[in-house]
Amino acid sequence: MKKMLTIFILSLVLITTFQTITVSSAKPTQDSEELRLQDMLMNMLTPYIEKDLNSYYYPKITKDFSPAVVPWKIELIETRRLNGFRGFILELTFEIEPTDGGHWIPIGKDRMTYEISSGPTIILKNHTHLKTYKLPSEK
Repeated sequence: MKKMLTIFILSLVLITTFQTITVSSAKPTQDSEELRLQDMLMNMLTPYIEKDLNSYYYPKITKDFSPAVVPWKIELIETRRLNGFRGFILELTFEIEPTDGGHWIPIGKDRMTYEISSGPTIILKNHTHLKTYKLPSEK
């Protein structure tokens, strides 16, 4: 557990080297250190994101299932430090497409902003539901 926490904090520090970074919308075509760190961050934050999306989607939007979130359907939009250079209170904004969990069909699109600090403390600061997708009808 301590090793995972250390990796998590290290990845946050490395990803947020600058005061504010706006992530390019271009899809990566090859592996890189930055991409691996971003993927590690997505792996670690997915349970928090899924929990928050579940409380929004179920049963308000989906009544038959809870939404599933996979790291490759999470796009990091922006990172910034809230308390100055080398401060460890970070704000991360994501766009997420939760899926049905079975056939990986997207059910919606959301923008979520989290505040992350040492501890680790992970707090959902803002959730904007952008779109609900219509599910294909079963035959």
